[in-house]
Amino acid sequence: MALEPPRRLVRSLGETAPEGDAWLERLPEEARHAVALRELTVERVQAPGGRSSLVLLVRRADGTPAVLKLAPRRARPEAERAALAHWAGRGAVRLLQEDLPHGPKDPEPGVLLLERLHPDVSVRSLPEAKALLEAAGTLRRLWVEPPSGAAAHPFETVAARTGRQAEAMRATAERDAEVAPLVEEALAARDALLAAPPEHRLLHGTFRQSKVLAGERMPWLAVGPDPVVGECAFDLARLVRDRVEDLIASPSGAATTRRRVKRLAESLEVDQERLRGWTLFRAVESGVRARRVGRERDGELLMEFASWL
Repeated sequence: MALEPPRRLVRSLGETAPEGDAWLERLPEEARHAVALRELTVERVQAPGGRSSLVLLVRRADGTPAVLKLAPRRARPEAERAALAHWAGRGAVRLLQEDLPHGPKDPEPGVLLLERLHPDVSVRSLPEAKALLEAAGTLRRLWVEPPSGAAAHPFETVAARTGRQAEAMRATAERDAEVAPLVEEALAARDALLAAPPEHRLLHGTFRQSKVLAGERMPWLAVGPDPVVGECAFDLARLVRDRVEDLIASPSGAATTRRRVKRLAESLEVDQERLRGWTLFRAVESGVRARRVGRERDGELLMEFASWL
């Protein structure tokens, strides 16, 4: 079977490596090696798949269904492995134990063998109100204490991640006067929020409805974390703007967005103003990044959404 990366993965990684991507060039051969090493049978490549990894639906030697995921180093797969191990299946897909009698003692850092969920059924398939409720309930289960000790985990902090993002936002705003006012507002919100974070939790990092898939042992489980340690409102902020295209198309989009902030904050016991602030920052950051890589339409939608906050 050809183990070629889906078009969405090629396009997405091209945005972060515009001069070419050696990992993508090696990917088909590395996928075949990972499959052979684990004595897996490939059923199909999941398409459209993820934006930072190749996802293969496989069966183990004993016939058990599983998922094999391959990701480049810049997607931080070692942090994903550590987070999934720490959650141990609570609210998230389960990391499977690997027996590699003929291979290396430790699995390759960019290769994950995971529990098989229903890859084509996400919580996004539910009506909007129900989808938000189920997604929020899943997210709550992920908010646990991180492993203790500074050297105990490989996770970025919210301050560090958003610091890198803030630098890129400032650089873009200097060249793009149209986005400068919203960038300034978003950066000011970040500074205020980081001054006194209310808690220190392990967060999914990139949570949205499409990251919650139907499972067997639990109705819904999260996949694809880019874990980070910080306050819960940062994690919840990405969920606020789910189905942003529908919000923008609705004449009551702005009012609906503000109600969504209030409802999610109350249901997950998160401070409403902190949630609004992180939602603003994350929407502007995503919008600026979209414009920077040429996705003008996405950038426009996100900046309009941010202006409602």
